[in-house]
Amino acid sequence: MAPRGDKSDSVDIAVIRVGGLAGIKGFPAAPQLLTGPIFSLEEHGESLAVGSPMTLSDVRAFLIRVLTVARTEIAALLALLVVAGGVLTFAGLADEMTEGEGQAFDLHVLALMRPYADDPGRPWGPWWLKEAAADITSLGGISVLGLFALIVIVFLLSQRKWLSSLLLVVGLAGGVALSEGLKAVFERARPPAAMQAVETINASFPSGHALLSTVFYLSVAVMLTRAFPRERFKVFVLGVGILLALLVGLTRIYLGAHWATDVFAGWAVGAAWAMALWLIAYGVARWQKRHRAALQDEASPIEAAPDPTKV
Repeated sequence: MAPRGDKSDSVDIAVIRVGGLAGIKGFPAAPQLLTGPIFSLEEHGESLAVGSPMTLSDVRAFLIRVLTVARTEIAALLALLVVAGGVLTFAGLADEMTEGEGQAFDLHVLALMRPYADDPGRPWGPWWLKEAAADITSLGGISVLGLFALIVIVFLLSQRKWLSSLLLVVGLAGGVALSEGLKAVFERARPPAAMQAVETINASFPSGHALLSTVFYLSVAVMLTRAFPRERFKVFVLGVGILLALLVGLTRIYLGAHWATDVFAGWAVGAAWAMALWLIAYGVARWQKRHRAALQDEASPIEAAPDPTKV
């Protein structure tokens, strides 16, 4: 039998053979399924015996293993759907940007955020809300994100997470390239300077803050989910990453730095790029583990701990 790699993603196709049924007509009864060499698992051309005799705990572990693999494949499918949805959403927003309906929506949102006719630069709400929005929006700036990325990359390298470190660098650099490239292509003007509560540079579509914050915080959140074995912690980490990206985008609208559709487009492109990176990391990690490549993440203590559900 060939050496086995990481079992977390190795079962792609499983064939179950039923045997040992001499003298039994039809399907065997449940007790008989658990008392003999009934099952064998063929995986990637190998034959893998599953317990003899099989017990209820063996069956439970086997089913958990199958469900774990199925969940991983479903996650990859969902990531692919996010990529496709993000690209389609951006294309639709780019098309509506030049039409009257899209421009009317942006003007309506801007008017809601600037209700004071005598002071068009004053955003809606109390004075402290503007200050808080200015603080939060800086979390999507290239300087802050660059500092955060440096800290995360150094930490990943110290944990020998070579692949994750490389992909985070590629992700942030690619996000900057996407943002600047798309701005240069569409060259959309920003909201009137009199209505902007913060200083801005370059073109408006898509929002660079929304795009880069989505790429960075979502990518880091996905990486951190591997460090938490419990589902509620995974959901919490992903929720925090999504919340940060949403807050940064909303503050860009509130402060008058971008039209609303600029931010929607930034979210769409950022989510698509982040999930594309996850798919690349998923595929590369599987290929490297099968070929014992050098550039791969070293398992953390949690990831390396033996899983009693594996068979």
